[in-house]
Amino acid sequence: MAPKSRKGAAAEKPKAGEEEREEPLQAVILTDPFETRFNPFTLERPRCLLPLANTPLIEYTFEFLANAGVEEVFVYCGAHTGQVEDYIHRSKWYSLSSPFSKLELIRSTSNSIGDAMRDLDSRRILVSDFLLVYGDVVSNLPLEPALTAHRARRATDKNAIMTMVLREAGTTHRTKAQGTCPVFVIDPSKNRCLHFEQMPNREQKKFLSVEPGFLSSHQEIEVRQDLIDCGIDICTPNVLALWSDNFDFQAPRKGFLHSVLKDYELNGKTIHTHIVTEHYAARVRNLHAYDSVSKDIVSRWAYPLCPDSNLLISQSYRLQKGNIYKEEGVILARSCVINRRTVVGQGSSIGDGSVISNSIIGRGCVIGRNVTIDGAYIWDHATIGDGSTVRQAIIATEAAVGKNCKIEPGALISYGVKIASGMTIQGTRRITRAKRKRKNEEDLIKVEPDVSIVGDGGDGFEFMDWDEQEEDEVVEGFAPRGLIYSMANLALSTESISTLNSESEEDQEIYHDRSAAGSFVSIGSVDSLSSQHAANFDHDAATSIYDSLAEGHESANIQLELTSLRMSMNASEHQVRRAVVVAFMKRVSQVIKSGIGAKQAVAQVFGQHKELLERTMFDKSKSSKVDQVDFLLLMQSDLVHRESGDSILLHTSMKLYEMDVFEPEAFEQWWADVKSSEDDGMKKIREKTQPFIDYLENQSEEDEDEDDEEGADSDSE
Repeated sequence: MAPKSRKGAAAEKPKAGEEEREEPLQAVILTDPFETRFNPFTLERPRCLLPLANTPLIEYTFEFLANAGVEEVFVYCGAHTGQVEDYIHRSKWYSLSSPFSKLELIRSTSNSIGDAMRDLDSRRILVSDFLLVYGDVVSNLPLEPALTAHRARRATDKNAIMTMVLREAGTTHRTKAQGTCPVFVIDPSKNRCLHFEQMPNREQKKFLSVEPGFLSSHQEIEVRQDLIDCGIDICTPNVLALWSDNFDFQAPRKGFLHSVLKDYELNGKTIHTHIVTEHYAARVRNLHAYDSVSKDIVSRWAYPLCPDSNLLISQSYRLQKGNIYKEEGVILARSCVINRRTVVGQGSSIGDGSVISNSIIGRGCVIGRNVTIDGAYIWDHATIGDGSTVRQAIIATEAAVGKNCKIEPGALISYGVKIASGMTIQGTRRITRAKRKRKNEEDLIKVEPDVSIVGDGGDGFEFMDWDEQEEDEVVEGFAPRGLIYSMANLALSTESISTLNSESEEDQEIYHDRSAAGSFVSIGSVDSLSSQHAANFDHDAATSIYDSLAEGHESANIQLELTSLRMSMNASEHQVRRAVVVAFMKRVSQVIKSGIGAKQAVAQVFGQHKELLERTMFDKSKSSKVDQVDFLLLMQSDLVHRESGDSILLHTSMKLYEMDVFEPEAFEQWWADVKSSEDDGMKKIREKTQPFIDYLENQSEEDEDEDDEEGADSDSE
């Protein structure tokens, strides 16, 4: 997609004698590649285009950036790129009257925020300080004070690389994360963030872990758990460089923020905060937030981001008493009742005796007679039959609910689904008409209806995506009030990103750093602490191994420290292998950058550590090489993002075979595993290794032929 230029707004080169114009304010909007927290809706549509109070989510983000004075916007999109591009091309933001001098959509195959940041760094399009936001940000706050403070800090301290915008919201607020609570430890004299972690919102299980000397090294600190992370960061290009230097960073808070703060003594980089006490800012990061932010918009807490502001040119909402919003062309029967906090879109009709309360009805919807809708979201062109009841559920675009149906709180009915008359849809149901052909693909296939769920003549089946369940996932417990009451038993992914995930670790991931012995524990048991430390094992272990490799430590010493970390953090064998892979691959890449060839670099790094590598695998006596295949898949996935990754993969595979660490069967099983070729990146990175695999297969066939010949000779004797 070519960048759009606005006539008369593009920056011109200064004429002789004129002062050079300062760099334009740039912004990056991250959208989610393979988002799952909104499944099944994001199976077919990008999350940034889902309707929030009948306005696409990304419109609120664009409005915020325009009010902040942003001139150049880059929309970084991973999934459903065509739909996003088509929408932007038709929007006011791409027209000649747009406030942006440049609006460019970046296509990418990145499936995490870490990959996206490294890709942005390689493109060199961000020339100065820039805003990093998500395509689900809803905010009316003026950003000039935060920008001014950030620039003032940068003028005196080049190591101040980022400013996070946080909103003060008290200890309880409906837009705060429900499953976990982000805790920021701040130096109020400098507005500097010193420590960050997540605390579980569970009684008797809260604790905060910091270094033993942490409290004595700062004269004054504030421990804040009353802040909402708005998803608005003011960054310098140094931020992108740090992402590129650390390929194990994937999430912005759990990975990047936590590690930069912890490694301050090593890199000297500081991250600051700008705390807002007024105005509105929130992210629609999951279904709970979708419900909360929708209510805030309808209740005018986010003014002027309200339905009657008519953000879209085609909208015509007018405010009525009781926070009721109606567009022109709404058809209401005489006996229907529209209660408080309700939005009704253009062309929708509501039949006799129907009662609508605390709900948002899209455009072109047909609501029959004697229908009850309470706390629900009915998207464009949906149909609700006579006598049906819908409470605290979402009915997506062009879906149809038959007569006398009951849609229970928490149910999600996706695009085009048809529910036959007389059916009851339980609150745990997520019903769709399509599924992906393969994991991490956008191509959809139609699935036969499940009559037991949608009834005779219905169209749809229950959506079940087991790929959503991440290894260390903590399913969020939703608030007792609001949308999706019974969603606690559904799998809500944390970093799919699928959300350029957003990840979102702020909602559902709980992690803590350091071992129990070296931590300050305020509340909670040691058992609870150990289980949570496992989530942070990756960074500590990978850093320890990498440092040891760089310093030339012996394999036995590295193994001793690794074992200690694993036991103190209760890490799994899979996590151990992942840490070893990240550290070894990072070290090999570093050696190559010094001017040594890939083959020599691999030999140098791996040559002295056979014992360490063998200690990570326990399947040599088994026919199924699960551990060795896991190691190879982790290595392949890591090298997708590294320079000369295909060469490193080939020479590392050959070295591991030569050292007799891995068996031929492991390479064959790895090559046949569907995960090793699940996307274009994984396929491309292994191309150079194909001849080596062919060699192993030929060797295996020759060995079998020799065995057959020996058997025949013995029989003849």
